Amino acid sequence: MSPQRTALISVSDKTGVVDFARALHGCGLRLLSTGGTARLLADAGLPVTEVAEVTGFPEMLDGRVKTLHPRIHGGLLARRDLPEHVEALAQHGIAPIDLLVVNLYPFAQATAREGCTLDEAIENIDIGGPAMLRAAAKNWAHVAVLIDPADYAPVLAEIQAHGAQGIPRATRFRLAQKVFAHTAAYDGMITNYLSALAAGSEGRAEAVPVREPFPAVLSLQLARTQELRYGENPHQGAAFYRDVLPAAMAGSAGLLAGWTQQQGKALSFNNIADADAAWECVKSFTDVPACVIVKHANPCGVAVGTGLAEAYRKAWKTDPTSAFGGIVAFNRPVDAATAEAMQATKQFVEVLVAPGFSEEARAFLAGKANLRLLEVSLPESGGPSTNALDFKRVGGGLLVQSHDAKNVSASELRVVTKLAPTPAQLSDLLFVWKVAKFVKSNAIVYAADGTTLGIGAGQMSRVDSARIASIKATGAGLSLAGSAVASDAFFPFRDGLDVVVDNGAACVIQPGGSQRDDEVIAAADERGVAMVFTGTRHFRH
Repeated sequence: MSPQRTALISVSDKTGVVDFARALHGCGLRLLSTGGTARLLADAGLPVTEVAEVTGFPEMLDGRVKTLHPRIHGGLLARRDLPEHVEALAQHGIAPIDLLVVNLYPFAQATAREGCTLDEAIENIDIGGPAMLRAAAKNWAHVAVLIDPADYAPVLAEIQAHGAQGIPRATRFRLAQKVFAHTAAYDGMITNYLSALAAGSEGRAEAVPVREPFPAVLSLQLARTQELRYGENPHQGAAFYRDVLPAAMAGSAGLLAGWTQQQGKALSFNNIADADAAWECVKSFTDVPACVIVKHANPCGVAVGTGLAEAYRKAWKTDPTSAFGGIVAFNRPVDAATAEAMQATKQFVEVLVAPGFSEEARAFLAGKANLRLLEVSLPESGGPSTNALDFKRVGGGLLVQSHDAKNVSASELRVVTKLAPTPAQLSDLLFVWKVAKFVKSNAIVYAADGTTLGIGAGQMSRVDSARIASIKATGAGLSLAGSAVASDAFFPFRDGLDVVVDNGAACVIQPGGSQRDDEVIAAADERGVAMVFTGTRHFRH
């Protein structure tokens, strides 16, 4: 008769563990457990052996020491295919452990709680749990290890079919991979937390510590969710990864990575990059239906309207040529009228991003086999809607910065010219400033009546961006007369201001801050236009 198989269960997250343990017992496995988990299983009427009975030592030091013992780690690490390992277990009376079910102290949840002290954070650093997980995962050829309640059901099905030692090798290896990724993320969270504490925090462990925005050592973990056909160009390989660290580091609801694809072929590298640019811009308009059309990471048309259909038509008219093959994003669920408006323009769209699609709209768009529909949730009310940190890879390193989440309000604007903007002009200035934030620098954007008219992006000279924006407007048959214009950074000379006024601008919004601000202000007064300073720059490289 083969020896009884043993399952060691010690979990902080008790979700589903009683039912799982009951099923394991029904399959003939001996249940071994610790502390609160053992009491929970016993209260459920299950026969459970406490780890202390196996080790001969009680749980010590407020539970800090309970599984760190050769009778536990020997049972996890022994290779069943090596006679000397099997003999050592027999010599020392150690029973093999065939299944380990562990999840760790909730460090992320504890440190995310308002008022968490350094002492509390330290007490939520698990020691025995990671040691057992790593031991079992190292010995995956002989031990199955679970850290996720979502794996209970499929693993149980395999145990019921094959027995504890009959869990397929591929399953055990997959579970081990998951464990090492999990423990790496866990250690990374601890590293990020501790290395971000301000100097002196260790001396006041009972107090809530001050945390710096950039940890001394930054640990990231990303999970590959799909391989892409190629990168920016066909000769480059590519894949998409999602953040797996907690919301404090990885962002939250409202980010593109949470998309659900409703229709269309697989996304490409450029599809994802451009869809993110479009989504980030459109979700910044919260109070009115908005549409953003993006091509090569730059908005080529942005508008607001009484409904999405109107916003789309206005945005498309900004630059119909560039809009071909672009990405379209909306900040409201797409209805049939909007889908019909898109059909009327005959615009070829690569990706359509929105927080939802009506049944009528989905039926209408279903005939476009190449159109990818992405549903992305809007940010939670009052919650963060951007990544906490932005990254730019450079040779041998990484540039890290806080996200450009600044949105300027009307009360922050400073009128610097003799002529003040009218209420209508002020509305256009705020609109065009919001758009300019998402245009590659140097950026010049003209707008009127909640619609972009001309966009000049990515030029080495701000004057050239102003001229290109005018050329784009003229090519689309749009007039810039009386328009509002935004410059993402200050005008270093009056020549840029003269160009936008020559093109028809009646009011200007810019950060200010140039050594020649007085010269530019004087030029605006001379030309009879209103100008406001934001005090905020929006470079986007």
